[in-house]
Amino acid sequence: MSTTLAGWLQVLLLLAFLAASYRPLGDFMAHVLTASRHLRAERAVYRLGGVDGDADQSWPAYLRSLLAFAAVSVLFLYGFLRLQNHLPLSTGMAPVDPDGSFNTAVSFVTNTNWQWYYGESTMGHLVQMAGLAVQNFVSAAMGIAVAAALIRGFTRRQTDRVGSFWVDLTRITLRVLLPLSFVFALVLVAGGVIQNFHGVQEITTLSGDAQALTGGPVASQEAIKELGTNGGGFYNANSAHPFENPNAFTNLIEIYLLLVVPVSLPRTFGGMVGDHRQGYALLAVMGLIWAASVAIVTANELHSVSSPAGDAAGGMMEGKEQRLGIWASALFAVSTTLTSCGAVNSSHDSYTPGGGGLLIFNMLLGEIAPGGVGSGLYGIVILAVVAVFMAGLMVGRTPEYLGKKLGRREMTFASLYILTTPALVLIGTASAMASRGARAKMLNTGEHGYAEVLYAFSSAANNNGSAFAGLTVDGTWYNTALGLAMLLGRFLPMVFVLALAGSLARQKPVPVTAGTLPTHRPQFVVLLAGVVLIVVGLTYFPALCLGPIAEGLT
Repeated sequence: MSTTLAGWLQVLLLLAFLAASYRPLGDFMAHVLTASRHLRAERAVYRLGGVDGDADQSWPAYLRSLLAFAAVSVLFLYGFLRLQNHLPLSTGMAPVDPDGSFNTAVSFVTNTNWQWYYGESTMGHLVQMAGLAVQNFVSAAMGIAVAAALIRGFTRRQTDRVGSFWVDLTRITLRVLLPLSFVFALVLVAGGVIQNFHGVQEITTLSGDAQALTGGPVASQEAIKELGTNGGGFYNANSAHPFENPNAFTNLIEIYLLLVVPVSLPRTFGGMVGDHRQGYALLAVMGLIWAASVAIVTANELHSVSSPAGDAAGGMMEGKEQRLGIWASALFAVSTTLTSCGAVNSSHDSYTPGGGGLLIFNMLLGEIAPGGVGSGLYGIVILAVVAVFMAGLMVGRTPEYLGKKLGRREMTFASLYILTTPALVLIGTASAMASRGARAKMLNTGEHGYAEVLYAFSSAANNNGSAFAGLTVDGTWYNTALGLAMLLGRFLPMVFVLALAGSLARQKPVPVTAGTLPTHRPQFVVLLAGVVLIVVGLTYFPALCLGPIAEGLT
């Protein structure tokens, strides 16, 4: 079988899996977020936390609960990392230094999973399981909870209540993420991913040499790492490590896992607002952007005009593996940068200027195609609000979306949401380039070195977590600066989303008239895609010109 045919087959197989999951998983999540009855295990959690499971919260109370939970999680994980040498199953690991502990705690609580460290030689088994993996679950659940609150803003009328953060967090974790992770952890074990409590073991290779191999509970962390679009690997090599991703089968499963929840959430959106056509419209925009990105990155890696040697070898194999190849590497890279997942199965730093530049651009779009779990949905809904507002300005009519008017207050929140991430990315990159110490951490000079810094802040502020890897970030300046970018990039947008949800929930729905913009038709899909590319994408055009575009032209 030719590599081209094999590449097409894996793309089509992935699309078939996602299509088969769209309705059942999307409908199930809608049921979980709207059910009136609580499971016995959920009631036990509520009693333990002193929570009234039947009491809804206003958006400020919802936000305070979320931020309080996140703050406690950061403190808990920070303490875990600083004290890990005193804990069971530490496998002899030393405590993590203060700035590294801060960066890692913030990274996993914000669903970024930025890794400056070698996981197999830095973290013990208990920290990996009870610290990092637990945050993989609850940070993902937080994103879906905020998306649910925004949807309730459209569905509720004349109220200040947008749901209960504690109920949403508990239900999403116990009913959605835990069962799916358990099942797919078994699938990954069957595919060859390891799952044990071994520490470092010395083995003798076939050539007679000694080699140290680190084991651990990898499959259980791998499943939620992808399913929750987290991305933090047990090993530093992440999904390029054969213990995490041994073959083409597990590679396809991992790509499916990091896409399946974000792809299914538009169905959840359509079900909760009572019109599945709205979900299909959002999914169409997500699918168009994802398909275009896969095509462009794959083409760049297969045919690089800047490297005749690469063309002669059949493609740019630097930074990729023979067991996976270019098609599977490009498919994984696009999917992980268009979701808030930092998992990688190849080195993005070694991609061509066109391929690597588009991976940066994917993150700069806000990762809304399909985006992170929850964050991708509320991100594209915010852009849909902007698209409806722009259409209203064109025809001189007060814009309405799903029966709610979009006035000055609503557009203020939407605008602040859109401006937050560009400010963090551009200010952070400029600060790094202006600092002599930060510039000294660049392993490359010129356009590519700058692109590495731009990638780092794009990844941190958009809560992605992947890296170009040509930048030394194990230091106080980068650990602190990127940690702050992750914190602000995660929680400031959530503030504006929840404020918008509260503003919409207080409104009385307006009836559909002949002048109402249909938001389920192909025309709106084109309009929304244009807003994504123009309003968001062009914000970064000057910054991209200084890096990957300039590198590609030279």
